[in-house]
Order: sequence, then structure tokens, then C-alpha cells
Amino acid sequence: MNDKLKIAVFVDYDNIEIGVKSTLQREFDVAAVLEALKERGDIVAKFAYADWGRQEGAKRQMAENAVQMVQRVPSPRGDKNGADINLALDALEMAFTHDHINAFAIVSGDSDFIPLLNKLKEYGKTVFVVGGRAFTSTILQKNCHEFISFESLWDEPRGRQQSQERQAQGEQEPSKQQQQGRGGRGPRNRPAPLELSQAMPLVERALQVLERRAVTPQLGLLKSTMLQLDPAFSEKAYGVSSFTEFVEKLRDADYVNISGAEGRYVIERKGAAKAEEPVQKPEEVLPLLRDVLETHRLEMDSGAPAEMLENWFRGEHPDFEPRKCGFQEFAEFLNYAQDKLLVRIQPDEEHGLMVTLGAEFYPPAPPEPTPEELAALSAAELDEKQPESNQTPALMEKPKKTTRTRRTASTGTTRRTTKKTAASSTTTAAATRTRRTRKTAAGPAAD
Repeated sequence: MNDKLKIAVFVDYDNIEIGVKSTLQREFDVAAVLEALKERGDIVAKFAYADWGRQEGAKRQMAENAVQMVQRVPSPRGDKNGADINLALDALEMAFTHDHINAFAIVSGDSDFIPLLNKLKEYGKTVFVVGGRAFTSTILQKNCHEFISFESLWDEPRGRQQSQERQAQGEQEPSKQQQQGRGGRGPRNRPAPLELSQAMPLVERALQVLERRAVTPQLGLLKSTMLQLDPAFSEKAYGVSSFTEFVEKLRDADYVNISGAEGRYVIERKGAAKAEEPVQKPEEVLPLLRDVLETHRLEMDSGAPAEMLENWFRGEHPDFEPRKCGFQEFAEFLNYAQDKLLVRIQPDEEHGLMVTLGAEFYPPAPPEPTPEELAALSAAELDEKQPESNQTPALMEKPKKTTRTRRTASTGTTRRTTKKTAASSTTTAAATRTRRTRKTAAGPAAD
């Protein structure tokens, strides 16, 4: 009994609500999330964080499911990090003060919660993440114990039943004009299932792990091992509703052998069977997406809907199929490209997923040089301005005399005036006065 999970649920409502609307064109259903978590353990605490003054329509479903609503006080700058911080602090406080709670479920697609996930795992807690494959960071999906996607929670037969009930009651389906009033998009259908060959590499690895541990590969052990290797695995992505049905489908496709009665199946590898790798790896498609983004860079600078980008991509690469890379939809591939910094995805309630260029197209500015580097750069510039010469310059070279010329306006002649001419004229006048003085003094003496 001590192994049973006691789960505390934390809902980042502002993030998850806009993500579900923009990618799946559906309303967030907290009851479906809680039902999926009840299959994994007992839910002992439920909290949802939002600015509830602006979410009047969501208050009713939260109250009906006994979810405690925590008010997020909006900051003057309008950022939403306050809700993230409060959620993280409350989750860590509960991990410290409530020892009987051994599992946490984070309902969000925000990659900012990765440090919280890592810290909870350090304290020995089981961590679930509930989100959408198209808007939940792939890093977040890979760093939890199990990722539960909203796509796997869709109850499509129930949706058809509701449609039939509306028709029986004389109600009409929402028209295209009504859908356009809600953003131009109706609820999306379930995407096409993946090929079983896509799952075989993971199944092979899990069976090999159980063989090395000398453990009988029963249904429960096989699924738990597959989730340890890939927390984002979901059998519903392959068009089945249970893991038992998934294994039976593998047997029918001649991938594995099954022995034992239903419910106590033992799965064995087929020696001759070869696990098929995906036709194309996701990283091999990134250069193709990069070329398309470069071609439409002007449109991408202001943001473009994901559907428009998909049309551009398929126009240049008509043979591309997301399922060959392990994605059910093109939006999942864009989510993968966002974690590789190629694009940036922003959910928008009216236009769906808006895609802009990622950090790869805007490299950071180079760092400013240090004072030592500036000094070395200045010295190098001085060396370049003083080229070396084999000739020794004349150190005692006399400066040349310069004469000033002045042209007379009336005659047009040039008169040269120098200090030497003025000095000689002064000397001549002085000598003439001296001779006259001597002659005057010698006259009376001769008489």
C-alpha cells in the first residue's frame, strides 16, 4: 500500500488554456485531466493558478471538480512570471512539509518549470506533466516520469455522441461563420495515428533492458520500462485505447510473440524481426525548414500562422510527412524546432500558433573587449601606421629658407622683402653719418 502514488496537482491555467485553444481549438477540460491522473494514483491536492477575475467562465468547472483557485496578482508590467513563481514555491513547500505526497502533476506547457521538475525528482518524487504535444516543450516532455498529452485525452466517440444528441434535439452544428467568430477554426479532429514501426525501436530497447535484468516482460513492466526510456510515449498515438490493445496490434503485425492469458501477457522478442527506424530523423529536416524560413524571412519577421508556414514548407517539399519523423502533426515538428532555437512559437487565441524566427537568426552581439585587449589593439594599430624603412633619416637637416612674395595691385610687379636687405640698408646709413661727424671734427684742427 505504501507504493501507491498520492498526487498533488498544480495547474498553470493561463498557460494551458491558451495552449489548448490555439493548437487543438478546444476548451480546457480539467475533469479529463483529473480522470487521467486518477488512473495513476490518488489525488490528494488540487491547485490552479490564474487571474481569476478575467476567467469567470472557468471558475465553475474548477469549483465542480474541487480545485482550489489561487489568485495570481498581475504585476504593473503585465508579465505572467508571478504565477510560475508562486506555483513553483508552493510545490516545493508541499514537497518539504507533506511527506506522504510522493507524486506531483504539473499541468503546463511552459519550459520554465524544468528546474522545478529536476528538483522534485532529486527529492524522490514522481513527476507527471500534462500538456499538448504541439505547445509543450520537448525538453519538458523528456524530463518527467510520464508525459500525458491532451491529444491522448480526446474522447472522439463522445464528441460524435454529443453531435448526435444535438441533432436529435433539433440543434444545428456551429456554422463556419460562428466558428470564424471564435477565431475561424472549429475543434480539430484526432490526427492520423503513427505507424507501429515507429514504436519498435523503443519496444526493442525495453525488452532488452528487461532481459538483462532477468525479469519476465509482462505488460505492466514493459510499459513502465518504455516510459523510463521515453516519458513522452503514449500508446494512443498509435490508434489504440489501451496498452493491451497496443501489444496485440504488435503481435498481429508480426513484431512480437505473446504468451499467457489476456491480462497476464508475456511479451517476447522475435529473433528474426528487425526494428525499423524512422524513415527520416527530425534533425535531418531542420535544414529544409531553415531554408524555407530564409526564403520567407520578411513575412516571418512579423510572425506567421503555423498553417501558413506549413503550406510554404509543403510547397517546396511536397514529399514531406511528419509521421515519417515520429510526429503526428506539423505543429509537433515546429515545437521540436523551437527547442533547437530555429523558431519561436507563441499561442494566440485568434490566429492559433504564431511562428516567428528563433534565436538562431538573431545571434547575440559580440562581447565588449577588455582593457587589455583594447591596449593590444591600439599597439597593433600604431605598428601599422609606422611602416619600416631601410633608409636612415637625416637628423641634422637644415630647414630651407622661405621667402614671401607680394604682388602690387597697381603695377603687377613683385617685390621681395627680406630681413637681410633691411639690415644692410640700416648699416649703410649709420656709416654715412659717422664719416660726416669725423669730417666736421677735423676741420678746426687743421687750421
